[in-house]
Amino acid sequence: MSLLPRTAEEFSSAEYWERFFKKRGEKAFEWYGDYNKLCGVLHKYIKVQDKVLVVGCGNSELSEQMYDVGYKHLTNIDISETVVTHMNQRNAERRPGLTFHQVDATQTPYEDASYQAALDKGTLDAMASEEKGRLARNMLTEVGRVLSVGGRYVCVTLAQESVIKMAVEQFVQLGWAVRLHCLQEECGKEDTFALPVFVLVCTKFRQPMPVPILEMCLGEDGAPTRLTQVSELLSAVREHQAYSVLRKKLRTGTDATSNLSLTLCHTKTGLPRYTVTVQDCPPGAKLPRSNQFAIFIVPQGSETAWLYSSSEGRRQMAASANFRRLLIVTMHRNQEYVDMQAVQSELSPLVMDLAPPGMPANQQVPFLSVGGDLGWREEVSRGVSELSGEYCVENVKGEDGELYRRLVFLSNAAVVQSESRLVLSNTTSSQKKKNKKKPKSTAPPASSTPVSVDSGFLCCAHHEVMVAGLAILGVGTEQMKDAPVSVLLVGLGGGGLPQFLRDFVPNITVEVVELDPVVLEVAKKWFGLRPDDHLTITLGDGLERICALKKEGGRLFDVIMFDVDNKDSSVGMSCPPAGFVEISILQKVCSLLTPRGIFMLNLVCRDSALRKTVLEHVSGVFPTILSRKIEGEVNEVLLCFRGENGKSNAVHILPSLNEAAKSLQSALSSKRTGTNCSPHIDIAELLKDLKVE
Repeated sequence: MSLLPRTAEEFSSAEYWERFFKKRGEKAFEWYGDYNKLCGVLHKYIKVQDKVLVVGCGNSELSEQMYDVGYKHLTNIDISETVVTHMNQRNAERRPGLTFHQVDATQTPYEDASYQAALDKGTLDAMASEEKGRLARNMLTEVGRVLSVGGRYVCVTLAQESVIKMAVEQFVQLGWAVRLHCLQEECGKEDTFALPVFVLVCTKFRQPMPVPILEMCLGEDGAPTRLTQVSELLSAVREHQAYSVLRKKLRTGTDATSNLSLTLCHTKTGLPRYTVTVQDCPPGAKLPRSNQFAIFIVPQGSETAWLYSSSEGRRQMAASANFRRLLIVTMHRNQEYVDMQAVQSELSPLVMDLAPPGMPANQQVPFLSVGGDLGWREEVSRGVSELSGEYCVENVKGEDGELYRRLVFLSNAAVVQSESRLVLSNTTSSQKKKNKKKPKSTAPPASSTPVSVDSGFLCCAHHEVMVAGLAILGVGTEQMKDAPVSVLLVGLGGGGLPQFLRDFVPNITVEVVELDPVVLEVAKKWFGLRPDDHLTITLGDGLERICALKKEGGRLFDVIMFDVDNKDSSVGMSCPPAGFVEISILQKVCSLLTPRGIFMLNLVCRDSALRKTVLEHVSGVFPTILSRKIEGEVNEVLLCFRGENGKSNAVHILPSLNEAAKSLQSALSSKRTGTNCSPHIDIAELLKDLKVE
């Protein structure tokens, strides 16, 4: 529509509204709904006998309809002379007591405490765009002045975050009570706003409230939920807006490549409780008529699995489920869930609005899960790292029935930083073998049951490849039987990789460089890390350590491993940080390797152009590169050699790997560690898919 403002500033311009109403003429313009939509909440807070100041009335029919049902004390003000003249003329005969005045809402002529209510439909939103909300704040100050004790400011708004934050904070500072109603539009109305309409109700008290009263209501009659901070109220608003936008999009369907999702928060705490992702089947898919809509509950602890966390995994999952639309629901940390029935009861009234268009009203909607189980998660520790932010250590039950311990940084909660498998402390190797023949128990162990970390189990597939890469060195062969192996590893995590190397690789010494002292303490306390003469930890920056080793000279390593994540999520490479693959650093790495040495890089790069640049940097220093993709993940491991003959050298390496793999496998199994753990790794299988870069 050409009459709509071209810029945000026009909303608060008197000249704009003068032009607007001259062009529009007599036709009413209803921002955010008419009387029929708003009457329920208006009657709740504005009494028929109240003196009401209608701020920025425009040519809306709202005041006329309120007058017709009994509100006889309405004072309507607007900045536009044109609309005031028109509205007085329109109502002179039918509504003689309904008056309209040309008044600036920021400077009204009315006495203090002269009104019991102030009604605002869209005016706050319009004025908040000017000069960072200066006009809106002035208007709210004026509203506060003219309202009597117990009076209410009732504002119909779209609750844009900057607008609602400014208004709520102003009234909280004054000690007023604040309540916000979210009026969701009826499903199926295509002419409604994509965003829900909110009604802000602020009540003036005689004495300012010492503790803010902040409440949120769903619908006009919803029970109020008490909140403690303005940020919680804003979070609830964002959730309702996201839900409404998503529902609007889904009314016309989505394609199979869409990644629409939203987070549902707990009604009382405002904390994230569920994340819902919508996955539609491709058009033309042959589906049973009854398979319209289903909801899949991801077991707790499994939300980071590729099947549930990646776009491709979810598409495969939806295709396998064979429903027109599948909602994939994950549960959040630090929330309690009783059982599957309780989760279904909680979600059913919320998710039905997300059903595919045209689905029959009486259609049965199944809830799907893995074995009907919610999974299990137990948080064992939580803390804060100055370098990486808040973290938690948690025990989870995997879909295989085994117990795992994870380190997760909550700034990127979808990624498991480190993971180890747990075993009951009194379980021997022979007992574990017998237990494999029995079905897994679905019940988690009691919290008092002692558990320990299985150092022979590497939960990260790229760690397994790095270990398998030692076969290229000839570790375990007769020629290397007594030869020492020295490793420099940048990046500790939970310590699973260096502990495996120390416990199972003969004659090895490992130096780990870790930047974050908190990570080191977590690894010691919760992941069983036990430094000794063969496994040492150096706290500090990995790049600085490499430069220092180069400067000191005289010390070389058979293997240098980079397994360090990138904290900068804006870059298309999450491992390693860009500085670790600069040519100058790679050259230093090369110079720190023995003549037979290998550089191993865990590379996680979603940007194909950036990956190409990284490979160019690495190949410029290391002529021979073997790569191994990790199935179902973005990770790939690069095994880089100093040899001068490039790809021709790799041609000679690959055929000899089969025997070398057998030798390494035998060496890993034969080393006595003093524990009941044994290595769970298939070297030959891991080296089978190596590719020459």
